[in-house]
Amino acid sequence: MDSWLLRACAKLGIKLVDSTPGRPQGRGKIERFFRTVNSEFVVEIASGGGQPGRQINSLLEMNRLFTTWVENVYHRRVHSETGAAPLGRWMAGSPFAVPNPADLAEAFHWSEHRTMTKTALVSLHNNRYQVDPRGQRVELVFDPLDLSFLRVRANGQDAGTALPYQISRHSRPKARPEIPAELPRPMTGIGYLGLIDTAHTRTVAEKVNYAAFAVDPESDTARAVTEPTHPAADQEKRRD
Repeated sequence: MDSWLLRACAKLGIKLVDSTPGRPQGRGKIERFFRTVNSEFVVEIASGGGQPGRQINSLLEMNRLFTTWVENVYHRRVHSETGAAPLGRWMAGSPFAVPNPADLAEAFHWSEHRTMTKTALVSLHNNRYQVDPRGQRVELVFDPLDLSFLRVRANGQDAGTALPYQISRHSRPKARPEIPAELPRPMTGIGYLGLIDTAHTRTVAEKVNYAAFAVDPESDTARAVTEPTHPAADQEKRRD
């Protein structure tokens, strides 16, 4: 199992439970979910999303359609055993504890241990950094997509940041940046996945961005965020 996943789970208080290989009885719920995915979603993907002549040409597009199917179909359909929709049953246990942004960012940082040299230098992926304390084994905590900034910890305590001394690589070799999802292609027909994709896009667009309200309520910025805008209204404001 990937050490970065173990670190993230440990930081967020998530318990990982492994099942015994060759014994599917211990993971019946997830196996049943896979069966539903294969019988309802995968068959649609194989047929081009229910639209003649359409092909799913990228993993990004398939992931987007899968998220759409899960959120709009699977999570909202009443389960035959529980008598409730999975989403409604889950939300019945709310409110849930949510980690603060700093702890969440820390959980998804990567870390590696290194021993300081006598010249107070440490090497990480062909880069060299100047750190303190000297001669000790320390933990380097970093964003895998930005090796220009490292936090240093010694004996579990924060020991400041590492000063870049020689940088030849700016991201960890295994790290891959996310690529923005492609825009939906024009529909050429009516398809099952196309319909729920359109509904999902409309639902997301109507949601309120609460993060935008984290500004001074007396400022013009707050009014600009909370007031609805329209191209015609913007043009009138420019004329004034």
